[in-house]
This record gives sequence, structure tokens and C-alpha cells, in this order.
Amino acid sequence: MKPQINRLLLATALIGTFFVGTAGRIFNISMPTVARDLDTDLLGISWALLAFQLSSVGLSIIFGRVGDFWGREKIFALGFAVFSVTSLLCGLAHDLHQLVAFRLLEGVGAAMIQSSGRALAAEAVPEAMAGRAQGFMTTAHHTGFLLGPVFGGFMIDFLSWRWAFFSLVPLSLAGAALTLPSLKKRQRPAGPRLAVDYVGALLVFVVMATLLLALDRRTLALFGAGTKILLGGGFAAALAGLIAHERRTPHPFIDLALFRRRRFSTAAVSLLIVATCYVLTSFVMPFYLQDILGLAPSMIGVLFIVPAALTVVLAPLSGWLADRFGPRFPTTIGIGFLAAGCLIGAFLRPDSHWFLPTLLIACHGVTNGIFNPANSADMIGALPKEHRGFASSVNYVAFGLGNVLGIGLAGVTMSIAFSRYTGIAGAAPTAANPAAFAAAINATLLAGLAVSIVGILTSMTRGAKRKKIQPIYD
Repeated sequence: MKPQINRLLLATALIGTFFVGTAGRIFNISMPTVARDLDTDLLGISWALLAFQLSSVGLSIIFGRVGDFWGREKIFALGFAVFSVTSLLCGLAHDLHQLVAFRLLEGVGAAMIQSSGRALAAEAVPEAMAGRAQGFMTTAHHTGFLLGPVFGGFMIDFLSWRWAFFSLVPLSLAGAALTLPSLKKRQRPAGPRLAVDYVGALLVFVVMATLLLALDRRTLALFGAGTKILLGGGFAAALAGLIAHERRTPHPFIDLALFRRRRFSTAAVSLLIVATCYVLTSFVMPFYLQDILGLAPSMIGVLFIVPAALTVVLAPLSGWLADRFGPRFPTTIGIGFLAAGCLIGAFLRPDSHWFLPTLLIACHGVTNGIFNPANSADMIGALPKEHRGFASSVNYVAFGLGNVLGIGLAGVTMSIAFSRYTGIAGAAPTAANPAAFAAAINATLLAGLAVSIVGILTSMTRGAKRKKIQPIYD
């Protein structure tokens, strides 16, 4: 018998991840215009970015777990509704304070959508097609990455930055409407409804928020170095409180035993490593291409289309490989390309041909396309169905934390290496000394190589084949 596919549910999940990918890039491209129109600067507009990141990443695990309790389609549809209202409010913002507040609320909608999307895609197909479903999700997300800047640029040029937000309203309402048929078909889970551990949920948010703020380099610029120490202490206290509380409560918000499942934990660590190294490279390469090699911004923009295009093309292949051979093969190969790209970066010179950094960027695009779908399928498939919203949200959180870690690692390594090569203590990395700047990039990408080798090892230690998961009964 031909396996049954819930095409509507799969299409809705694809639209959700495409939508979030597009929306994020639209705001990024509009930031200079928004800052100018609202009479603020780069540091001021950073608040709008930080607010969205705080709520979208910080609340993702909460909404993923709530979706496991109350229904993922409900959270998914509500996320679209919240995003539509808050996008309208962002477009109507009269000053920076309003924009920051509305972006914080917009991140709540994004957390709802992202925390449920990949779990819904997994539910829409038979287990034998789980990898392909995640491949389609990765393709949809990065298609949004490709189209978002183009769409946002046209909106800004021909209308205004406000229409970059207004245009998201009908799209998000359409996403909510498409979710309704699946919502009506959803049957209430058998058995009594478990009590929600609200204290655990609050502690989860505090842990995520303090960790995110402590790692984000913008916190240092916005609040000062002393705040980092306070946030680090707050994170440690909240984490200790969360572990102690979840161990003694009869119905924990997060079952800590899930992290003892090797497939789940190794997939999460592998994703964190890949995201860290990928963002590390994406952070330093534009400076090298423009300030050292002297390439025009338009040329750099074209070069950075390469990884997104490779991801879109290769993601379905990765899903098929995961279904056919298990996730370990494509994920390990994917991180191998990441390591190869970092190794290429160790040989960049002030007079290198632009083809060499392009090859580096392409290797990391292959990593995204080959690694992400197989790893997502393995992470979600590693847990029982009643915990897959949690698995989907951890996928999103690991990627978000990797972004913050990558930028932080790049900044620290560049500063230390540049000071060493110039012999000037505390010297800020600058292209005014091309040789030292290129050498600092070499050192930074060698650090990325070391981290990616750890990722290869974590990927290789996961199981070769997915196995049927037995449910957990509390």
C-alpha cells in the first residue's frame, strides 16, 4: 500500500518555515532605512534585533512543549495570528521604543511557528520519509533566505520600509487559515491531560534569556561589561534551579531524561557546532572580501547567494540519503565540508584570488544542505511523538545559540590574533594592516576547524539507523 502523506499539513509546515526565513531577511535588509527614518543609529536599531531574538529563541522551548501538551497545530496557527498583528504594529511604529516593543511581541509569534514546524512536517509523512520531509523544510527556509532581501529591497525602494512589515500580514493570515483544516482533524490525545509545570516553564525562559543575553556581543555595547557578569551568574542560578525543580516535580515541563538519549543529544550538539562555525565564517568573510580583496558589495552579495542556492538544491538529496542509509552518513559528510571550508580559510592571504574564499563559502553551503535535513530528522525522530514539539524547538534553539556563539568566538579570536600579529596589546582588528588582518582570519578559521572536528566526532557517535521509539509514560 502506498504510504499516506498529509499534503496539506506538510505544505502548511513548509509555508511556515519559508515565511519565518523570509521575514527575518526582510528586516535585516531594511535596518539602515528604518534607523534613518526613526532617527536612531546602529546601536539603537540593535535593540529591535535583540528583542526579536530574545523572545523567538527564549520562548521556543516553552511553546514547543506547550504544543506537545495542547496540540502543535493550535500553537502553529496562533503563531501566524500573533505574527500578523505584530507585523502590522511594527509597520505603524512611530519611534524606536514602539518598534522594539512590537518586535519583542513579533518574536513570540516566530517562536510559536518555529517550535512546531519541523515536528508537524515529521507528522505529515510516514517514518520512512522523515528525512525527505526535513529536506523540504530546509529548502523552504533557505528559499525564504534567498527571496527575502529581494522582496524587502523592492518594498523599501518603491513603497517604504513600513510596507516590508505590512506585506507580512496577509501572508501570515493565509498561513493561519491553511492550518485550520488540520486543526479540525486533530483528535484530543487519549488519557487525562497532564498538569502544566508553570514554574518549570518560567525557569526555562529565564535560563534561555540570561544565556542569550550573556553570549550576545550587543549586550556589551548596550549595557556594559558588568552586566555580562550579572547575566552569567543569573544563568547559572536559573539553570541550577531548573534542574532541581524538574527532578522533584511529578510532571516536569522538560523531562531531563530525554537528554540521555544519545541520538538526541549528539544531534543537538552537532547542530550547535555547525551553527557556530557557519556563523563564524559568515561574520568574518565580508570584511575580508571587501576590505582586503577590495570586492564591491554587489559582488559580495552575489557570492553569498552561492551557499543558500546550494542548500536549496542539496537539502532534498540529504533527506533521501537519511531515509535510505540513516542520518549518520549525510551529517558526518556535511560537517566534513564545514571542516574543509575552515581549512581553506587558513590559507587566505591579502592577495588571494577571490575564487579561494568563494570555494570556502561554497563548502559551507554544502554543509547546510547535506547536514541540516538529516540532523533535524534524527533529532525529531529520536524522541517519542509526545515530545516532538520539544525536539523541534531544541533544533531551533541550538541554531540560535550557535549564531550567538559564532559571532562571539569570531570576535574574541580575531582580537587576540590581531593583537599578537601586530604586537600591540588590545589593538582592534582593522584592514589598515592587511597582513595582520588576514593572519587573524586564518587563526579564527583554524579555531573553527578545531570546533568542526569535534562536530565530526559527535556526528559519528550517533546511531547509523533510526529505530522505532517507544513512548515515555510519566
